[in-house]
Amino acid sequence: MANYTDRPLNFNEQIALLKSKGLIFANEDKALHILQNVSYFRMKSYLMPLMEDKINHTFKEGATFEQAFELYKFDDCLRKLVMAELEKIEISVRTQMAYKLADEIGIYWFSDNNNFIDQPKHAIVMTNLKSEFARSDDEQILRFKEMYSDPFPPAWMTLEISSFGTLSMLYKLLKPSNVKRSVANFYGISDKVFESWLHSIVYVRNICAHHSRLWNKSLRIKPLYPRKTEYAFLSPSVRHDRAYYVLSIIQYLLKIVNPKTTFPVKLKNLLNDFPSVDIAAMGFSNDWFKEELWR
Repeated sequence: MANYTDRPLNFNEQIALLKSKGLIFANEDKALHILQNVSYFRMKSYLMPLMEDKINHTFKEGATFEQAFELYKFDDCLRKLVMAELEKIEISVRTQMAYKLADEIGIYWFSDNNNFIDQPKHAIVMTNLKSEFARSDDEQILRFKEMYSDPFPPAWMTLEISSFGTLSMLYKLLKPSNVKRSVANFYGISDKVFESWLHSIVYVRNICAHHSRLWNKSLRIKPLYPRKTEYAFLSPSVRHDRAYYVLSIIQYLLKIVNPKTTFPVKLKNLLNDFPSVDIAAMGFSNDWFKEELWR
């Protein structure tokens, strides 16, 4: 296996390379400014759909840098929209897990390894939770540390400072039980499906938080399809590895968390603002907005 030795191209060289591959620039000065602030490496994800030959990196006839930047802007808006809506779902999940489980199996259920199916993995989660607790500067957490000697505050405080990933892993590792099912039942789905959906939306949240490409990404973590739901969902034929499926999960959960959600309107407006975006690459059908889920 060889070492990577290529030197980095400067910004003008990057433009020259793209032009040599057939990409058109309407405004090279603006493109130079974009590359200086966004980076060629990041922009490559949005240039790929414009390529005729993805091995030799040559572009389709008429492909422009501006088209790629339009995709970049759309993806940025999509990630921000997803992050804003996932925040509402995350807060709801924290609340359900903290109070339902504390009421049934104790206020420190999360630290009792008898509640979990895989104790070594639970130990890893607890190590992460200890780090999150140690670095928290939340006023209530600092006051708890001053007043009590317990290694953690009760669940409703500790889960507020845990990452969404830690929350998802705690749910996944919980032993099957009525109280575990009751958390999922609140959202009208089975515990297995809820576990899968949590994992998927945490994964998508991390994509958004790290400003990675979302719009046409083939999602590595594929959520389960529910056999039964409280509200209308999608047809089983919809692809599970595209953004549309996760956006549909978000819409489904928002119907419970925030019944007056305007997410469908925001999403439709976003797509209307960027008519050149290929929604089929995201897993959308042409009449997706007619689905009962989105009405």
